[in-house]
Amino acid sequence: MSAPAAPATASPGVDTEEQAALRQSVAALLEKKSDSAAVRAAFASADGYDPALWSTLVDEIGAAALSVPEDYDGAGATWVETHLVCEELGRRLTPSPMLGSAVLAAQAVQASGDEAACARLLPGIAAGELAALCWADRDGWATPGVRADGGPDVSSATLSGTAHHVLGADTAATLLVVAVTGDTVGLFELPADADGVTITRVPVMDPTRTLSRVEFDGARATAIATRPSFLSRLRAAAWAATSAEQVGAARAVLDATVQYTQERKQFGRVIGSFQALKHRMADMYVKVETARSLSYSAAALVAEAQSLGDGPEADEAAYAAEIEAAAAKVYCSEALQWISGESIQLHGGVGITWEYDAHLYFKRAHGTAQLLGQPHELLSALEVAAGL
Repeated sequence: MSAPAAPATASPGVDTEEQAALRQSVAALLEKKSDSAAVRAAFASADGYDPALWSTLVDEIGAAALSVPEDYDGAGATWVETHLVCEELGRRLTPSPMLGSAVLAAQAVQASGDEAACARLLPGIAAGELAALCWADRDGWATPGVRADGGPDVSSATLSGTAHHVLGADTAATLLVVAVTGDTVGLFELPADADGVTITRVPVMDPTRTLSRVEFDGARATAIATRPSFLSRLRAAAWAATSAEQVGAARAVLDATVQYTQERKQFGRVIGSFQALKHRMADMYVKVETARSLSYSAAALVAEAQSLGDGPEADEAAYAAEIEAAAAKVYCSEALQWISGESIQLHGGVGITWEYDAHLYFKRAHGTAQLLGQPHELLSALEVAAGL
């Protein structure tokens, strides 16, 4: 498998000229096509997102192809480019298949190291075809909810069990399944409409993101070979991308809060002029910038690991990226929850009304904190890794 080039940024979070242009293009598109009214219309629609906007992101921005190697019809960019697109989508709360398909599913295939699977699956994902990654059991992502039993051919398996909290499974054409197989964990592929597969969209707290329950009852699937660092690579990319969304949302919440406090008057003065509120917003700003630095540090390590391809050095880099991405996910989760809570308080009573978006960011904050592992679970894993 050919790997993308090494990260172009000299320091994490500082855009190169090309990255700044990409960010501006994505931001300009979302400014036109994903304002508050469009976001609300999208999550209330049958698909839970706007297919026309997704097509534009794919065709004009190349969002789904950014970190896919050129050998598989991708753009061959680094992980940092995908990371900044996730940040801009998080800033707008844009409902889209980006995280579920272009990040989780695509990165699962790339993390496997199986060149045949990459050649078979990545061109379609890069072109905007939708795939979903089935992973968690009812209690979370520590242990897969699906078991794979081998058939007469080692390249195939029978899947049983239930995957929970699956992003975009109800609109996906292909399912990728992280499943327990023997004493290890493997990756499997099958069509979303295969016999023995039942997909049910479930109620969610965050309306901007659809989740599904996927049940497998003797479904036949194709096995994808995986390397020892498969889960580390997958977790690193997943946690880093989630932290990018959280950073974008945190910045949007801060900007909206500052704007509101410059408009709302009390006692004949705009409330933003009160010293106590200035201090609270300054604290919000510090958390946003700290979260962004940690998130982009994780992105740089993910990009470095991907640039090294295979081998012991690449595996060590993947493990380092996993630890940094876990730290980013924990900090960004807690920062966004706190910032969105402060925003609700500083908006006053209107912060929880449907007409304002503060409550949508609050719901995204708490929903995303649970996604791909709760902060306390990741903290425990970090303590084990550090030998504490």
